[in-house]
Amino acid sequence: MPLSRAETLIHKLISNKLSAEELSELLEGIASGEEQQNYSDVLENYFNRLLEAHQPNGRGTTGKDADL
Repeated sequence: MPLSRAETLIHKLISNKLSAEELSELLEGIASGEEQQNYSDVLENYFNRLLEAHQPNGRGTTGKDADL
């Protein structure tokens, strides 16, 4: 399944590959009442994956940052 626009922009932000135009789009989306929940969900999923990947009980399998 293709990534949503919010997922694509967040992934590029995290990878430090976001253009100035894309940054403007991301900021507009975060500020938009209609799009805000999409960005919030993408970020929540990303941070949850990071937490799971770095659990001290060994649940993390690769030790790498989680992908979006």
